[in-house]
Amino acid sequence: MPVVIALLRGVNVGGHCKLPMATLRAICEQLGHEGAVTYIQSGNAVFRTKRDLGSVAGELEAAIEAKVGFRPAVALRTMDQMQAVIAANPFAGRASIDPARLLVTFLVKDPGEAARERARAIDVAPEELHAIGSEMFIYFANGLGRTKLPWKALERSIDCPGTGRNWNTVLKLLEIARGFKTESVSRGV
Repeated sequence: MPVVIALLRGVNVGGHCKLPMATLRAICEQLGHEGAVTYIQSGNAVFRTKRDLGSVAGELEAAIEAKVGFRPAVALRTMDQMQAVIAANPFAGRASIDPARLLVTFLVKDPGEAARERARAIDVAPEELHAIGSEMFIYFANGLGRTKLPWKALERSIDCPGTGRNWNTVLKLLEIARGFKTESVSRGV
């Protein structure tokens, strides 16, 4: 049974789109996903599922909307996909990189090479942006709070919803997912 990481966009940001993590876990369980674990309040859930991965995001979006009245975009990654994201980190090996300033934006789908090229063409200095597959890696040299990054232009160029997580969160979510795998092996599942 695959281990899935669900990343919700815009949850519990600035007092808007409130979704208690206990509610998110309950929704995951109601949809038939097993062992749902959440991490921090920004809408991260890890669970096992027997469901077709092509329908999981839409079902989760609809169930959240029915329960709390808003519909966040949901980006899904399997454990293998998250490992591939980590392996693709274009900042790996650069000792000067502060992981708290590295943001990975997980897109809900692959926007295509033309969209990635449009994103790469935007002047984001002093930030550094790499669009790879269904992710954008952005390093905020002066911190996220001081950025002048043209978010709207970037979103228009990609034309695909996504949600950002800092590098520490990305690593923690993979660690949680690996715990599911270890637990399954030890129980003979």
